[in-house]
Amino acid sequence: MNITRIGSKPSVKGPADWFTGSVRIDSLFDPNESRRAASASVTFEPGARTAWHTHPLGQTLIITSGCGWVQREGGPIEEVFPGDIVWFEANEKHWHGATATNGMTHIAIQESLNGKVVEWMEHVTDAQYTAKD
Repeated sequence: MNITRIGSKPSVKGPADWFTGSVRIDSLFDPNESRRAASASVTFEPGARTAWHTHPLGQTLIITSGCGWVQREGGPIEEVFPGDIVWFEANEKHWHGATATNGMTHIAIQESLNGKVVEWMEHVTDAQYTAKD
């Protein structure tokens, strides 16, 4: 058994190569010799979002606060709220983040395949982000 105490890992700013806007990442756990999953609590300020990306074994998001938007390539932008759980299939191109007016926090869980949990791609443009119907 291993207990990771709250505050034992410092918060980090979401890198500009992967995010648009103000994003804070709090790592929860990383893969190890007997676990291939990684998880983080990610907080997006209004207007902030990820770049387009995929995960080799998919990704689960658990929305914990605020109001956010998620979109898979070719699909509509969907609004998500606390308690909602989003599953992206393996290698499904997608993005997620806050709405234009409200912040959002989610827990992200993804598994490592050959040491890799994510493939980052191009940024979501302002036109793509504001295309919500």
